[in-house]
Amino acid sequence: MSFSDQVVAGPVLPERPARGDGKTRVQFDLPARSMAILTELKEKMDATSYAEVIKNALKLYDGLITEVERGGEFMLRDKDGNVTSFRMFL
Repeated sequence: MSFSDQVVAGPVLPERPARGDGKTRVQFDLPARSMAILTELKEKMDATSYAEVIKNALKLYDGLITEVERGGEFMLRDKDGNVTSFRMFL
């Protein structure tokens, strides 16, 4: 399953004000396919919640974007040693 081309966000409800603990509750709708991917990632990561998966994904996404903005390029090496550019951010 590939997540990168399956994310289709539904309407995002307005954020609620931050709670006393500094957290903000956000609610959104996912298509069935995206929910299946989220569930699979939760199992693969042995995560305790969907929120944990989303938070980790946001950290990764933020890091990737930051490196691309700095001029970095991501390369993938397949099992045979072939290296190709990972062109996620066109």
